[in-house]
Amino acid sequence: MKRSMHVSRTDGEYPLRAPEWLMILVRQARLQRQSPVGQTTRSVLLDHHLKTVCDGARCPNKTHCFSLGAATFMILGSRCIRNCTFCAVDTGIPEDVDHQEPVRVKEAVRQMGLSHVVITSVTRDDLPDGGAGQYAAVLRELRTLTPTVSTEVLIPDFQGSLSALKIVLDAAPDIVGHNIETVHRLYPAVRSAADYYRSLRLLSRARDMAKEGMLVKSGFMVGLGEDNSEIYALMQDLREAGVNMLTIGQYLAPSLYHHQVVRYVSLEEFADFEKVGLQLGFDHVMAGPLVRSSYHAGTNLRSVKT
Repeated sequence: MKRSMHVSRTDGEYPLRAPEWLMILVRQARLQRQSPVGQTTRSVLLDHHLKTVCDGARCPNKTHCFSLGAATFMILGSRCIRNCTFCAVDTGIPEDVDHQEPVRVKEAVRQMGLSHVVITSVTRDDLPDGGAGQYAAVLRELRTLTPTVSTEVLIPDFQGSLSALKIVLDAAPDIVGHNIETVHRLYPAVRSAADYYRSLRLLSRARDMAKEGMLVKSGFMVGLGEDNSEIYALMQDLREAGVNMLTIGQYLAPSLYHHQVVRYVSLEEFADFEKVGLQLGFDHVMAGPLVRSSYHAGTNLRSVKT
């Protein structure tokens, strides 16, 4: 493996200054001119009163993806019941479940002409099923469109509920995803309301319960304070849990009040992560500074299926 070339925090640097090459990538992504397709995407989302994680999580790829006519729908409101220190999504008292939301998602997908649809949500520990029923309702609506539309869900941990997981899997998404987010050691600081091994068990049971042809996906961030040995151990854990597809991206702090970046990982290291992941047996690995879990999701699915 190549020698680590990352930028790390040193005394007196707070917050850690990003390397210039990364700032150029971020600026290019965020300042990309909105295309007519992107304007239509935004208009459709507004017309149907739909939320996206692209907006909620302040994704740097939002303009690019919207300009391709793509977006990741965020159901079950815009306020998360948890308060993970890395996440930009609003927290607070959650909204009532909107039972017309699945129909509006379907109509938006129809108007946008999507061939692959990614659905995620805020975490809803306040609901008996964690929101699994709403995921299933959206998937059932999408199935009425056309057999050529593939679906991907990025679910919370449902507090480990296998009955909630089964509700989602019975609705037959093509990909079921759950992001592990970070290495085990950092969970208390980054995801205090979550549990590393609970997430691994959920992924493992998703693999066991998956319908034929269904893929299991996960993703995590780097730069939160982990070292590469912990990253490779995490990748091994995910592979042993039966995960097929993996995404790895650079953590970018949404504000000074969030968990701060401890290091910026080099492009060479990201290339190493991809190489090691494929050697471990993942069907697909996408690693890079601006990679996010649903980035080019449809293209990634097609590359696995072919």
